[in-house]
Amino acid sequence: MTQMLFRQDAYLREAPAVVADLTPEGGIILDRTVFYPTGGGQPGDSGWISWDGNHLPIATTVKGQGDAIVLVPAEAAALPPKGAHVTQKLDWDRRHKHMRVHTALHLLSVVIPFGVTGGQISATHGRLDFDMPDAPEDRDELEEALNSYVALDARVSEGWITGAELEANPQLVKTMAVQPPKGAGDIRLIRIGEEDNWIDLQPCGGTHVARTGEIGALRLGKIEKKGRVNRRVYVHLDG
Repeated sequence: MTQMLFRQDAYLREAPAVVADLTPEGGIILDRTVFYPTGGGQPGDSGWISWDGNHLPIATTVKGQGDAIVLVPAEAAALPPKGAHVTQKLDWDRRHKHMRVHTALHLLSVVIPFGVTGGQISATHGRLDFDMPDAPEDRDELEEALNSYVALDARVSEGWITGAELEANPQLVKTMAVQPPKGAGDIRLIRIGEEDNWIDLQPCGGTHVARTGEIGALRLGKIEKKGRVNRRVYVHLDG
C-alpha cells in the first residue's frame, strides 16, 4: 500500500520516501508519494526522483495492484534498488494547472446542471460530457457564471461520507458513467463553498485548489455533439 500524501496535502511538492518495490515493467513503487496517479479524468503526475547522486525523470504515475501507486520513468535508466531512500519532486507547474482545471470542471457541472457522462483534464483546459440533448444557447451567460464563482474565491475543502449516507443522498453523484466505489469504506467528498451554503458537493478523488479564486479567469470553449443526447463542453484556463 502506498501512502497518498497528495490526499493529505495537495500542495506538497516534494517528500522523502523509501522504494517499496519495483514492477516487472520497470515502474517504481514508493511507500509514500506526492504523485497523483491517472484517474477520474486527471492525468498522472510527472516530476523527478533522486537518490545517492542519481536523478531520474518520471513521465507519469499510474495505479498498480491493490493500493500501490507506480511511478513510470521517462527513460530507460538505472532504477533505485528496493529499500533505497529517495527524494521525490513534482513538476509543480503542471500539477497546479491540473488542480485549477479540475476545480473549474466542478464549477462547470454547477452552471450546466445535467448528468455528466465523461470528462478529461489537461494542463490548459478540460471538458465534460453532459447528458444533454440540445446545446446551450447562452454561452456568454455560462462563461459569466463560471467566472463569477471564481471571483467569489470560495473555499474548496474535503469531507467524508459513508456508502450508506451516499445511497441516501444519490443527488450528490453527478457522474453517470463512473460511480463511486461501493463497499470500500468511506467516500471522499469535495465541497466548494461553506458547509451550510455550498456551491458544489460531490464525490471526487482528484486534487483541487484551496479556493476558487486560484483558478483564474476561465474561457468557455467548443461545444460539440457527441451522440444523440450528449454534448461535450470545453473550458480553458485564460492565462
